[in-house]
Amino acid sequence: MHATVGFLPEEIDTGAPTRAARLKWVVIVGESLPAGIAANAAICTAAATATRVPGLLGPDAVDVEGGVHPGLPWAGVSVLRASAEQLNGIREKAQTAEDVFVADMPAAAQLTRVYDEYLQTVAGAASADLPYYAVSVVGPRNRVDKIVGRLPLL
Repeated sequence: MHATVGFLPEEIDTGAPTRAARLKWVVIVGESLPAGIAANAAICTAAATATRVPGLLGPDAVDVEGGVHPGLPWAGVSVLRASAEQLNGIREKAQTAEDVFVADMPAAAQLTRVYDEYLQTVAGAASADLPYYAVSVVGPRNRVDKIVGRLPLL
């Protein structure tokens, strides 16, 4: 079960620098993945995160013609890269950390073409035995920094 993590309405300050936000969001992708698979994995974990972490997305932007541009992460998101071994370790640390939200993408998600097959594959394996393509982590800034260390940008 994921911890309940998010911003309270009074914490959302779209006029402040991203580093001022209480929570930090990072998406870590397997560094050996081909570009298309890596991008897909990052997007999938970001989608799962954005729908479950309250206050992560800012308000819609409206251009001079009235066109609406859906809200983006007002506190930012960093996309990092890690080895497969590091990625599994980061996922494990994040899963056990207090007040941290984790969304992951096991390799099975891209190796199956039917979602029910993905669900069955994951149901038949222990978390530690699943290879992961990406992990999304949101939590208190100092806690997330300890979990991901000094990973390079993707």
